[in-house]
Amino acid sequence: MSEPDLEEVLQVEFLSYAFPWSRGIFQDCLKSGYDCRVMCVEQEIVGHAIISAAAGEAHLLNVCVRRDLQGRGYGRLFVRQVVQRAKLLGAEQLFLEVRPSNKIALKLYDSLGFIPIGVRKDYYPSDIGREDAQVLALPLAEEE
Repeated sequence: MSEPDLEEVLQVEFLSYAFPWSRGIFQDCLKSGYDCRVMCVEQEIVGHAIISAAAGEAHLLNVCVRRDLQGRGYGRLFVRQVVQRAKLLGAEQLFLEVRPSNKIALKLYDSLGFIPIGVRKDYYPSDIGREDAQVLALPLAEEE
């Protein structure tokens, strides 16, 4: 991902999430040197991921696949690629947060070997106030 990609990235983000990240957040991630990736299908950006890695750990801060393409295996493919990137960045574990209400994402992460390790109270905005985040981890040394 680069600055010129942000218009398409924001379109995917805003069409896919009720509470999307802003342009400023994506710009900050790029400036901070996070591993920012896009997924393209036929030269069109259809997904994005942001990985922060340091001290043997990686954190998947955002992963998104365009809503009309969800359920077709793109998310699984993309998360697998993120796992490989985290390994290349020297991480021994990959962490992420997910909404407990996002049953499809929870099922995907479980199938890829992520394990629940905690809860962050009132982490996400929601239509009815705040929603907790389920914290998941994937040990990369054991991941194949």
